[in-house]
Amino acid sequence: MGRRAKNKQGAPPPLREDTNFTKSAKRKAADIDDNQGNVKRSPKKHKSAQAHENGLSNGKEKKKGNQGKENKKGKGKGKGKGKVGNPDDSDDSLGWEDVEDDEDLQAHAASLFNDPADDEDMAALDDEFVGLEDDFDKEIDAPEDSEGSGGDEEAAVDDSSETKTKSKTVRLKDGIKENSVDHADEEGDEDEDENRERFMLPTSEQKEEEKKQGGPDIQEVQLRMQMCAKVLGDFKRYGDKSRSEYVEQLISDIASYYGYNEFLAEKLFHLFPVDEAIEFFEANEVPRPVTIRTNTLRARRRDLAQALINRGVNLEPIGKWTNVGLQVFESPVPIGATPEYLAGHYMLQAASSFLPVIALSPSPNERVLDMASAPGGKTTYISALMQNTGVVFANDSNKARVKSLSANIHRLGCKNVVVCSYDGREFPKVIGGFDRVLLDAPCSGTGVISKDSSVKINKTERDFTLLSHLQKQLILCAIDSVDPSSATGGYVVYSTCSVTVDENEAVVDYALKKRPNVKLVDTGLEFGREGYTNYRGKTFNAKLNLTRRFYPHAHNMDGFFVAKFKVEKKTKQSISMAGKDTIVEATNEEVASGHMNFDSDEDKNIINEAKRKQLKAKGYRVQPRQPTAAAAAPVSRPFHLLQRKADKQTAVKPHAAQIPKVNRQQRLPTQAPSG
Repeated sequence: MGRRAKNKQGAPPPLREDTNFTKSAKRKAADIDDNQGNVKRSPKKHKSAQAHENGLSNGKEKKKGNQGKENKKGKGKGKGKGKVGNPDDSDDSLGWEDVEDDEDLQAHAASLFNDPADDEDMAALDDEFVGLEDDFDKEIDAPEDSEGSGGDEEAAVDDSSETKTKSKTVRLKDGIKENSVDHADEEGDEDEDENRERFMLPTSEQKEEEKKQGGPDIQEVQLRMQMCAKVLGDFKRYGDKSRSEYVEQLISDIASYYGYNEFLAEKLFHLFPVDEAIEFFEANEVPRPVTIRTNTLRARRRDLAQALINRGVNLEPIGKWTNVGLQVFESPVPIGATPEYLAGHYMLQAASSFLPVIALSPSPNERVLDMASAPGGKTTYISALMQNTGVVFANDSNKARVKSLSANIHRLGCKNVVVCSYDGREFPKVIGGFDRVLLDAPCSGTGVISKDSSVKINKTERDFTLLSHLQKQLILCAIDSVDPSSATGGYVVYSTCSVTVDENEAVVDYALKKRPNVKLVDTGLEFGREGYTNYRGKTFNAKLNLTRRFYPHAHNMDGFFVAKFKVEKKTKQSISMAGKDTIVEATNEEVASGHMNFDSDEDKNIINEAKRKQLKAKGYRVQPRQPTAAAAAPVSRPFHLLQRKADKQTAVKPHAAQIPKVNRQQRLPTQAPSG
């Protein structure tokens, strides 16, 4: 039972006999049928429905009049029109009670199926709707068989006609909406096509005028970027000029819109497809989320999160890939000045700088080198993973940054860290034999433009050339600093906060060529994009797909690159081929297989020469080369030359027995020469 049925009021009190009230024809018919007990009244309609429409067309008034007469005959009551005694007393009567006679009843019934809101839509379909009206009139004009069933049949006709007309009207409305939607889509496509057809690249004269005016309009540049991106996305269909012209114009607009120099804008643009490139430039304008790393030496992440939440900080874990990171959304207090921060419970650290340490995966009781460690986020993370065991050498060439490095190490309670300040290229000579080495090389910073916007304009081609040269030197020194025979390690992790190929894949490929005993291995990172193996005509090592790239628009963190190397032992063997001595390098696995065998007599000179060069490189004084057996053998010469040489030696250098002995104190001969 419905809610309204439960709350239905009781029967109204009976009317007084002296009340001057005349019932309408419809009410009389309903009263007669109620006495017989077989009537089902149609639901009441609101009075406002009568004001929407005044009926159907004027040409159908005659049919309605005939229908009213037949209804009067069928009822057998032959009375005239009913009149309402007082118009003001009829406010409580709604729907059918407001109809005075049968003619108004039919007009009112017809008005129920006409929605004034759909007049404009229905006007377009007059022909089809006329058929519906004819069907409706036929149903109304159907004769009634008897007086007793007049009310039932009339209600049934009303219900059936109303249902059919509504269903057809709904179908017509749906058809109108579908047609209007399709028409709107077609118009939108036509507008887009017209816009593409109207879009023309600016001429050189227009560009000069824009420069004279102080630069193009921002809205015009944005619209031009969108149109260029659409044309380049489907160039076969919409391109009317060369592709290079559209690309050149798009790069120029990106440089002027986002504030890059054209060199850097072009360098970054070619890293991605057109649509993704614009997303990358747009992401660099938005700051990255604030993240912190829990110091597991002094706190647990759950306890730290609860303590910060109690202070009103809104935070949540970064993701499943790390179990120590927290992302801070808002904080009523400075996140770098809380009591927990001062106590060393966490470190303010970007999420991207977690990645190199996760890839390095240090173990307790190892010797680890961080070649560029300031300000200490990665170093303290390594120390925490090693549980304050082993030794971590934190090096940084900038002595000014060593102060912040030492402060963070003391604040976080890292007791196994040794701080030093050397040039990373000197480390093989200073100390070596590390189990693992982390090289977060100095770079251009194209992955952290959201933090340092000065990168947009102060980087030139020369900067990238010098940086890549320095990175190649550092990565070779890092590889040489690793102990290949380490039982647990022998790994090098190379990372940069740059997204350019010159500083990432090109450097890694150079290291693989210069150190054949090194190979790339999986970084262990569960997400990130693979490194490039081919880039704009350059082909790199096929194993570079094991490296990982991270982008701000794709991973919501700073742009980053991570590569992991495994350093193996290398052995040498001299093999004579076609009269030439060639040195072949082999790994321990090849030696163990038995395919590489040494001949100690033949390799002795080569081994000694290698040791001599190694000592000389470390700064030791080495002995001069010893003559070989071939060099010590006498040379066959003519007899007269040998005789002349012997006479010369006899005349110049007398025998040792003939030289008198000299007293060092008196400087006088102790024995006179004989004769």
